[in-house]
Amino acid sequence: MSKKVRKIDKYQLSIFDFMKTFEDAGKRGTQEGEFRIINELRESLRQAIKQSPYSRHQIAGEMSHLLGETITKEMIDSWTRRSDEVNGRPGRHVPAEYLPAFCKVTGSKRPLVLLGKKIGLFVLPGPEALRSEIHKIDEEIKELRAEKRKRMYFLKEMERKK
Repeated sequence: MSKKVRKIDKYQLSIFDFMKTFEDAGKRGTQEGEFRIINELRESLRQAIKQSPYSRHQIAGEMSHLLGETITKEMIDSWTRRSDEVNGRPGRHVPAEYLPAFCKVTGSKRPLVLLGKKIGLFVLPGPEALRSEIHKIDEEIKELRAEKRKRMYFLKEMERKK
């Protein structure tokens, strides 16, 4: 029986990285415009779509099913389009109530992590993602132990030759 190993989103922070980011954010004051994150949000949506196995049409169809209303490819395009930012005016924004469906369909939590991070909320991965992180740490420990054994062997060999 083979174990299914979930692929970790390389853009998703571990809980410890996120806690460090949160601590750093708490140490400094807010600046004017700091919460204007539309460009970051658009980029997170684009990255989620790019990493998704689905086309924009498929994402729109699945979102329509989950939301019970029509979502079109053109709507998704307008939420992610850079060219909508003409003369400093933003184009269409993705409605907040659509984000959970978008994240569910694409499999990316980056847009929600981005929103939560700004106000100090934690968006924690599910149990499978935590298990995957634990497995990754176990593999790193195993590799480090093997490297330590190699060095110990070489050290003993060097001392023996003296």
